[in-house]
Amino acid sequence: MGEPILLVSVSARMLAELAVGGGYDVVALDRFGDVDLQRLCPSVSVLRELGGRGGMASLVDVAEEIGAPSVTYGAGLENKPGLVARLAQGRTLLGCSPRTLQRVRDPLVLGASLRAAGLAYPPTFGAADAPRHADRSRRWLRKPVRGGGGRGVREWQGGALRGDVLVQERISGLACSAAAVANGRSAVMLGVSEQLVGQRALGARGYAWCGNVVPPRLGGAERRALAAAAQEVCAHLAADFELRGLFGVDFVWARERAWVLEVNPRPTGSLECIEAAHGVGVFAAHVASCAGRLPSLAPDPRPPRAAGKAILFATQDVRVGDTGRWPARGIRDVPHPGERIRAGHPICTLISGQDTPQAVLVDLETRAAGFRAELALSSGSERDALAQRPRP
Repeated sequence: MGEPILLVSVSARMLAELAVGGGYDVVALDRFGDVDLQRLCPSVSVLRELGGRGGMASLVDVAEEIGAPSVTYGAGLENKPGLVARLAQGRTLLGCSPRTLQRVRDPLVLGASLRAAGLAYPPTFGAADAPRHADRSRRWLRKPVRGGGGRGVREWQGGALRGDVLVQERISGLACSAAAVANGRSAVMLGVSEQLVGQRALGARGYAWCGNVVPPRLGGAERRALAAAAQEVCAHLAADFELRGLFGVDFVWARERAWVLEVNPRPTGSLECIEAAHGVGVFAAHVASCAGRLPSLAPDPRPPRAAGKAILFATQDVRVGDTGRWPARGIRDVPHPGERIRAGHPICTLISGQDTPQAVLVDLETRAAGFRAELALSSGSERDALAQRPRP
């Protein structure tokens, strides 16, 4: 569909799959060059081509040598507006501008915007203010200011704080994520998912994100209330921060309110579940909204369907065997045969489609347990020092 679009992300497989499925020609640039990504489209892997040296800056260095007239960025660049500015030089940027990233990823700016609109944002303090102002009778989380995926989030019970961190009240409720597209003035919500966080059945710990289920496991009336609240939040954010293209909002649904935690101003991990469940061409919506045209979403004539994904984490060091047939089994982000994966890092992604979200979660957890046993039988654990695979 015209000239290729450059996709740049820590892991570009999902974006590439959505784009190619929508009829777009793309070139993918990421850190890993997984088996299924290499089958989808032309791609470059920093991990493989450069021996894993460098981080996101290395991706941008390579991107500057690729002749694509437009670029979309994914996870890993929302916290680096300077690198996004470099990506956009001489290209059409399909996504939020560096200025938007600076503003919407600033917790204090985000919180002020939401509260001024009457929307819910938990009490949040910087590292210097938290010890003096955080009410110890409440529960608090320590979070990196420029984090992502739940990495580095810890309980905080007082004491001095070091580094670029903040403290935010822990809101009890259902962890959710809204996916939407914006044209710089308004937004259309594509769907809401339930986030899987710290699921031990998937090998995840703490507050680590490990997947999504669409729709959330709620009754019909509460789902509709949740969707309406999420649409209100997305529309406000799009207008106040001039968001463009696909973006996501992480929040907790509690006490019939959507408590916003953070905004991800780029395509988010729930999108393949949203597309599977709702039949929405999400990448086409991204391209159109970046050009100012928001999609008009007609009701899906198909019977309701639930979809989900689960990130399977290694609980001990492993070396995978032959992975060539994994994609045919509903497995994504497939490592290369013989690849070594260290404990605590993701092995792959499992995809599921069922009649209900409850059935999706059961299927994902059952398959995860079986797959982990299969890995143990075929490859055995490796307790010696292995090369780290720092997947997102």
